[in-house]
Amino acid sequence: MLSERRLEVLRAIVQDYVGTEEPVGSKALTERHRLGVSAATVRNDMAVLEEEGYIAQPHTSAGRIPTDKGYRLFVDRLAGVKPLSTPERRAIQNFLDGAVDLDDVVGRTVRLLAQLTRQVAVVQYPSLTRSTVRHVELLSLAPARLMLVLITDTGRVEQRLIDCQAPFADTSLADLRARLNSRVVGRRFTDVPPLVQDLPESFETEDRGTVSTVLATLLETLVEEAEERLMIGGTANLTRFGHDFPLTIRPVLEALEEQVVLLKLLGEASESGMAVRIGHENAYEGLNSTSVVSVGYGSGGESVAKLGVVGPTRMDYPGTMGAVRAVARYVGQILAES
Repeated sequence: MLSERRLEVLRAIVQDYVGTEEPVGSKALTERHRLGVSAATVRNDMAVLEEEGYIAQPHTSAGRIPTDKGYRLFVDRLAGVKPLSTPERRAIQNFLDGAVDLDDVVGRTVRLLAQLTRQVAVVQYPSLTRSTVRHVELLSLAPARLMLVLITDTGRVEQRLIDCQAPFADTSLADLRARLNSRVVGRRFTDVPPLVQDLPESFETEDRGTVSTVLATLLETLVEEAEERLMIGGTANLTRFGHDFPLTIRPVLEALEEQVVLLKLLGEASESGMAVRIGHENAYEGLNSTSVVSVGYGSGGESVAKLGVVGPTRMDYPGTMGAVRAVARYVGQILAES
């Protein structure tokens, strides 16, 4: 276990290196921070931190930089989440409040996160497998043609055209709409099939074929959109950090093109808490020089998807964690109110 003083030295090294991009020496630390000890004591503390693997000497200069292990300890023990200012919070709310549908919400969220953190932003669409039904609408387009509209609790809207075997009366359509909603509204997608399987038998014989077709279309809609979707933005921000990536930025860009990799980076959507994966904690080799900050978002206290940012390990962790958490909270509020 490191002493409190050595933890303070590590905190100062991380803060200075993130802020200046230059390796940090003992003289600079004693000048910039009130550590209450001499430069010689700081040099000794830095030697212990280096021996323990928390900092490293990148070249023959006197300065040191944090390692992945050092950043990890900083995040776990030393970094409080930096709260956003009132103008920042107001700007987030105003920007996201203008969204007109789920695609717009996700698109605005990506742009906002990339601007706030100056990193690469990644936002996962709410998964239908974790959604509940808000409403099912049935519209008559022609005597034997219907449109089914499924609206989820996350604001997602799915539309399907249905060609019926025979004309379907408006009264029967209204009856089916009412019965369907009474059974499925507020229910998870996975719970719906057994709730509607006996519906055809409750209709007149000549209408049962159409009711069965409508139900089959609904159930297909509930399962066919299970594939996870992502939106990414701010990739150009990485070019500002070219010197933070060994040799080339190319492996990072290639990794960001792989949706499966990004989904694994964000983690399971059911895990709503803040997650910070640093450097070699990222299983994908191309991202070993990056850190990923992610958190779940959703309505009603339940996480339905993840959002986060990817950037170099030399990252403003308190500020990034604060921005990611604040944006997730606002997106959750929008989903709850939509």
